[in-house]
Amino acid sequence: MNWETNKKWSDKFLPNIKPILGTHFIAEPPIEEDQDHNTDLMVLKMDSIRFGCRIRRYKYYNNEMYRNQFTIRSNLPSGGKTELNKIIAGWGDYFFYGFANEKEDDLIGWIIGDLKIFRIWFNRCLWTKKYLWFKKNNTDNSSDFFAFNISDLPANFIYAKNHDPS
Repeated sequence: MNWETNKKWSDKFLPNIKPILGTHFIAEPPIEEDQDHNTDLMVLKMDSIRFGCRIRRYKYYNNEMYRNQFTIRSNLPSGGKTELNKIIAGWGDYFFYGFANEKEDDLIGWIIGDLKIFRIWFNRCLWTKKYLWFKKNNTDNSSDFFAFNISDLPANFIYAKNHDPS
């Protein structure tokens, strides 16, 4: 599938993703905020927070190996910037990675990963030449990606999740 087709398919899950992110990044404030500043809810960070979102098809959730990993596009035949290029350059704060349910109309499992933790870990792996990921090629040759096992990353990479990947 081309980029536009993939984007259209994954964007249909944005209405499902937004409430999940809201649950984890909007909180009830201390009582003093409500009493003194008319505040019932507050965003946990005042700066812009950027989220990369990726959804995989249900068939991958059924495979325990895939359920314990996430993938990031690492190469495009066009030479364009990939998700990995953008992440390593410092873009994105969190990574939402989910799996579609069988009907592909909702999410069955997801993680929110902290990209600051990921960048430190990834660069440390490069520095020590301990490559804890593997390269895969999309079957349609539209791109290459790296697959990362969640268990290889530091525990604090996972900001929130709703499934046990193991």
